[in-house]
Amino acid sequence: MTVAWLFCRDDTERYSVGASKLTSEEARRIGKAISRIPEFMMQRQGFYPRGNGPRLRADRPYHVALQDTYIRAHWDEIYALCRLNSLPFNSTGEIIQNDGVWRVYEFTWQMDAILFWDRFEGRWLRGTEFHYPERPANVPSLKPLENWPKFNPRDTR
Repeated sequence: MTVAWLFCRDDTERYSVGASKLTSEEARRIGKAISRIPEFMMQRQGFYPRGNGPRLRADRPYHVALQDTYIRAHWDEIYALCRLNSLPFNSTGEIIQNDGVWRVYEFTWQMDAILFWDRFEGRWLRGTEFHYPERPANVPSLKPLENWPKFNPRDTR
């Protein structure tokens, strides 16, 4: 079954008109990404929806908690990375006090929640408890921020 046709042209150096065509490398990368769509859409083992509750939305079943001190120290970076990578950054307003203060964020798609959980060292929520699934081997990385200053703890004083 054919999913997509990708046309490319590597001799664009000779023609100024063909500059908007894909190179063979770009077409190959796009084709590889298209072939991985089913892999990204499948449910990952160990990353379960949170469950039922009076305040939980059925359309956003995946919840990740981040430590409040981490959020305060890295707010600009978290916000910019989520915008750059088109990750939703929806807070539930729920605060959990368990070995510190944790704030909860909700997600519609499991892969978005996994990427957020992995990048920002969050805790996966299942019911009212933290769940510690193993990191999958083939999780893609988020696009990094360019020209972003490194975190310096002295700047938080």
